[in-house]
Amino acid sequence: MQSITALKPLLETAKNIVITTHPKPDGDAMGSSLGLYHYLLLKGHNVHVITPTDYPFFLHWLPGNGEVIVYPDQPQQSEKLIADADIIFCLDFNGLKRINGLGDVVGAAPGIKVMIDHHLEPEGFDDYRLWNAAACATAELVYDFMVQMGDKALLNKSIASCLYCGIMTDSGSFRFNSVTAHLHRVVADLIEVGADNARIHELVYDTYSESRTRFLGYCLKDKLQVFEEYRTALIALTQQDLDEYNVGSGDTEGIVNYALSINNIKFAAIIIDRAEIVKLSLRSKGEFPANEVAKKYFEGGGHHNAAGGQSQLSLEETVQKFISVLPEYKELLNV
Repeated sequence: MQSITALKPLLETAKNIVITTHPKPDGDAMGSSLGLYHYLLLKGHNVHVITPTDYPFFLHWLPGNGEVIVYPDQPQQSEKLIADADIIFCLDFNGLKRINGLGDVVGAAPGIKVMIDHHLEPEGFDDYRLWNAAACATAELVYDFMVQMGDKALLNKSIASCLYCGIMTDSGSFRFNSVTAHLHRVVADLIEVGADNARIHELVYDTYSESRTRFLGYCLKDKLQVFEEYRTALIALTQQDLDEYNVGSGDTEGIVNYALSINNIKFAAIIIDRAEIVKLSLRSKGEFPANEVAKKYFEGGGHHNAAGGQSQLSLEETVQKFISVLPEYKELLNV
């Protein structure tokens, strides 16, 4: 493992570079990937962004979106680009198993692997690493990467818009405790070179479809369960629920936060039947370790207050398992 600064000489000459990120990429995953993409283009490299899956339409405005390759849509081209890459940047994930079938392709590729990430417990597949679990977003680390490469002067509107989107979404619009003075200084730099903060917020949060808005109402009216004794709220969604409201990529994102926003609730979960597997998204307040629950019981992990997991059980069995875990944490939930 080498320090990220040791990568600087390698980037002084043109390279074939691939950037990839985790499945169902969110604002930070796509913002950091496309921000890095525009930066490396300015450095004279041949760069491609490849995602393991599709991603929400409310991120399609990002500069460079039209150049993104979605792996399932173009598997042969993707695999050739990865096999031929001199450098593969892995953003917003820290283990190859996190990127589904693309993990085997990246793992087998001879190119240098570079990880830029802020999640706990890196797997160790990378040759170079910029990792900081205290960072608010991977987009923040991409900014830091440019500075460490001596290229802060290359910041432009396209890079700044992408990085601002990543930071805004992963910080909960700057309300999480991971937001620091340094992060605000980064954001000030991004706005100064052209990131339109009000417009970016509108494009991400004020462009939902009518069906998604009605789906949110359905989740809160008919699917929300509150366990007052454990200060926990839960939303469980069946495949039929998703089909009825024509739920697309990204339409369930953020719904768990509505459950967490209830007064006196400390822990919240949304559990979704994705047909092939049941997925969980966990959120918490204060000192309650959402990531511990995800890791210990649901094959997952993540940040202290924001984590994810999965279950091979049925939706009903997964919900019962989740509820059965709560008594173990009753004391901590009621602190």
